[in-house]
Amino acid sequence: MSEQDPCIASVATGSSGSSAASVATGSFASSAVSASSTASASSVAGRRRRCAVVGLGARARMFTEALTGPYSDRIELVGFCDVNARRMAVHNGWIAADHPGREPVPAYAAEDFEVMLRRERVDLVVVCSVDRTHDDYIVRALEAGCDVVTEKPMTTDADKARRILDARRRTGGDVRVAFNYRYNPVHSAVREVIAAGEIGEVGSVHFEWLLDLRHGADYFRRWHRDKANSGGLMVHKATHHFDLVNWWLGTQPETVFAQGGLFFYGEEAGKRRGLARPYVRAHGTAAAEGDPFAVRLAESEVLRALYLEAEVEDGYHRDQNVFGSGVSIEDDMAVLVRYASGASLTYHLTAYSPWEGYRVAFNGSEGRLELLVEESTWTRPDVRDDGASPVMHGSAVGDDAGRTELLLRRFWERPREVKVGGGEGAAEGGHGGGDVRMLADLFGPRSGGDALGRAADAVDGARSLVTGLAANESFETGLPVRVRDLLDV
Repeated sequence: MSEQDPCIASVATGSSGSSAASVATGSFASSAVSASSTASASSVAGRRRRCAVVGLGARARMFTEALTGPYSDRIELVGFCDVNARRMAVHNGWIAADHPGREPVPAYAAEDFEVMLRRERVDLVVVCSVDRTHDDYIVRALEAGCDVVTEKPMTTDADKARRILDARRRTGGDVRVAFNYRYNPVHSAVREVIAAGEIGEVGSVHFEWLLDLRHGADYFRRWHRDKANSGGLMVHKATHHFDLVNWWLGTQPETVFAQGGLFFYGEEAGKRRGLARPYVRAHGTAAAEGDPFAVRLAESEVLRALYLEAEVEDGYHRDQNVFGSGVSIEDDMAVLVRYASGASLTYHLTAYSPWEGYRVAFNGSEGRLELLVEESTWTRPDVRDDGASPVMHGSAVGDDAGRTELLLRRFWERPREVKVGGGEGAAEGGHGGGDVRMLADLFGPRSGGDALGRAADAVDGARSLVTGLAANESFETGLPVRVRDLLDV
């Protein structure tokens, strides 16, 4: 559930089956074959692939550490590209500290993206830039003959999604979307239980996602607060969740109806509840002292280096007032989806919860499957942290750590807990171990196929995106939206 957090400045633009068992041998098998033969980012013709990373915010660090560490024997990191030179220098500093004697990765300004691709003979581009710029980099990389790994969401609107899909068809290049939640062992277990027919044909899914006051608030401090940058939480955040449902059920959305609004954050709500304080950004502002919703960049080595000390170049403030003006995204959203398989989804996203986690329940013709994931049981009022953000993604520790439970309730049988191997998320890394498994799939050697079809391509990216886009339209019109009218994928 990780969030990229790069700079804010703009960039120059240059079928469904009726049963779970049928899903297992249908679209998933096809997806796995496609992924294993195309976009694993392994060595080519006996040499290391040459990779560049564009967008050097906090999220990029996961990729740069992987490419200069465990996968450096297969892939050579040869280029950085960003609108902010300071951030690229920070990443090079981290790499030098981890790998003494290594030459710095060549750094290029955003307007020199194609120059970098040619000069460094790039084979693979990893896109971690602001969401609204993803399509620009993806298309330009494909047109230059590169393959692409992009952070989610793949893009932010239907026209951009069509542009990416068209470029992929024209060029024959590969696009992988970094849906790390597919690789979380408990999510894989859900997929296996449903595909095995343990609950029969799935009729409905109930899905509630809760962001706590630490994590949820962070979207309202950053560039995500502007819907033009992120598509709102229906796109930036819920793309993960809609992708999981598509993948779990092996189907795609047909009709979406949604309601949502700004209930807790923003200027009006802050004033109404007495939470508003008179500051624009927290750093150096007396009014922000003692505010539990403020993040203190100077007290985190990572945030200070990546953002506070980089402000001079692009003016991006990572610590804006969550109850200030300029918030155009929603914080409380309800969605009803009808799928091609006949199943329905009721989904709710709340960005101001006292605890962090999610509940998912699948109702089937032979029983019910229930997943509970508590990523934190309560929210500490002080968000001071020396990590990349004041957010813990599925790896909470200490007295706020939660639990994970997967329960199978078949008709006429006692409930049975499905045990999931692989250890705890905190021990395995972010997203319940999803990050490390995804990186291995993206950059490591492939031994055999992917029976679960976890590798996500551009079509998967578009299908996860379109539910959120339809929800956003339904927010505005108050009417149901046919997905095909927005994007036919």
